[in-house]
Amino acid sequence: MKKYRCILCGYIYDPEKGDPDSGIAPGTPFEALPDDWTCPMCGASKQDFEPIE
Repeated sequence: MKKYRCILCGYIYDPEKGDPDSGIAPGTPFEALPDDWTCPMCGASKQDFEPIE
């Protein structure tokens, strides 16, 4: 699964870890995150993330 980086603050969403503080279980791909999910570091929206290799 691809990781995604916030273009505003550099936070990396790792699908293997999820985002437990926001109730996102490990193994959740970025595409499956709710539309209202935001970056846990800076509050940026999903549109402010880019895939990384």
